[in-house]
Amino acid sequence: MSSALPLIPRRIHARETLALGLPLAGSHLAQMALHVTDVVMMGRYGVLPLAAVVLGASSFFVVYVLGSGFAKAVMPMVAAALGRGDEAQVRRDTRMGLWLSILFGLLVMPVFWWSGAILLALGQDPEVSAIAQGYLRIVGFGLVPALCVTVLQSYLSALGRTQVVLWVTILAVLLNIAVNYALIFGNWGFPELGARGAAIATISTQVMSLIVLGLYAGFLPSLRRYHLFQRFWRPDWQAMGQVWRLGVPIGLTGLAEGGLFQASALMMGWIGTVELAAHGIALEVAALTFMLHVGLSSAATIRIARFDGQGDRVALRQAAKMAILISLGVALASVTLFVSLPEPIVSLFLDLEKPESAAIVAYGSVLLMLAALFQLADGMQVIALGLLRGVQDTRVPMVLATVSYWLIGIPCSYVLAFPLGYGGVGLWLGLVVGLV
Repeated sequence: MSSALPLIPRRIHARETLALGLPLAGSHLAQMALHVTDVVMMGRYGVLPLAAVVLGASSFFVVYVLGSGFAKAVMPMVAAALGRGDEAQVRRDTRMGLWLSILFGLLVMPVFWWSGAILLALGQDPEVSAIAQGYLRIVGFGLVPALCVTVLQSYLSALGRTQVVLWVTILAVLLNIAVNYALIFGNWGFPELGARGAAIATISTQVMSLIVLGLYAGFLPSLRRYHLFQRFWRPDWQAMGQVWRLGVPIGLTGLAEGGLFQASALMMGWIGTVELAAHGIALEVAALTFMLHVGLSSAATIRIARFDGQGDRVALRQAAKMAILISLGVALASVTLFVSLPEPIVSLFLDLEKPESAAIVAYGSVLLMLAALFQLADGMQVIALGLLRGVQDTRVPMVLATVSYWLIGIPCSYVLAFPLGYGGVGLWLGLVVGLV
């Protein structure tokens, strides 16, 4: 079948990959900026609240990543349905993604209420755990909106509406900054809430994003033919089963990777508060560059799924090669940046007048240079995940991620950090081993 289809020039593949990938990368960067603004503003509020928010946010992220598998399954399913010209299936796949995301969010919300006891059982500092629990008890109410936002982002991205995803996320960042400024520090007549203020700001952005994207997806004239919310209560068991079959491995893959970094945060908390704060900053910077690869990976998923739905195997292979090539260039640029400017980058996150900031900058700079070691491998693996998801293969990545992160990465981090006595540097070397 593919031999009868016209050959697509490489420049078209590059242009279409970037046209999808750059807005998606921008939206992922903006999504990360939501947390970065929390880290930056909490860093200026105090080291103890900063450590608590880093710990609490990473805990929330692990739960979110597990549940977001259903949302991410929607993207290749919708793109493949579009490739086949099946508009009804577009609607059904998205609805069932929303159903499963809402159900997951409601079931796991109670975990956040008891998070303080869980963190204490994991060996965290009592004062940090108490602040983190206050943060998580609030931010946990935003899990369902956050998951539904991710479903709508996947749906709109598969339709090629990546610009609106980007702009809504940028709007969320601006709202987050404003609410953080008001509630963390007690400005504009609002109470000073510290970490709890950051949690309220996070929920505000999630609810706003859900409302805007829901109105856009459901009522924009050019999208009304999909009837996304019409008879929303009606189940499609076949579509739900497919979302489940794809989404559970995606969520577990994300849990394996997210769990690696959460475990690293817990172990860094055993070393010290300054080390945990430096770890959080270095991880945020590495994650920002990683989001570029995630955007390109999502673009690859969409394009691969469309070509798969059309049966064009030649275009599918060409699209895969182009995504890998572009991601390689991004990784090389990230390595150069991390190695050449580690201290100025880490300093952006701190109030340098605070006495503990110098130690955090010094420690964080070393960790950031270690992050440069896994940029190439990390970029390539996330592109590979996107390509496999495009052909709806999610089980192989789940197995590989579980082995790499949990059977190799976490044990190496622990052994290097504690029995061998390399501390936080050894912990990060273990991360490098697991990711590479």
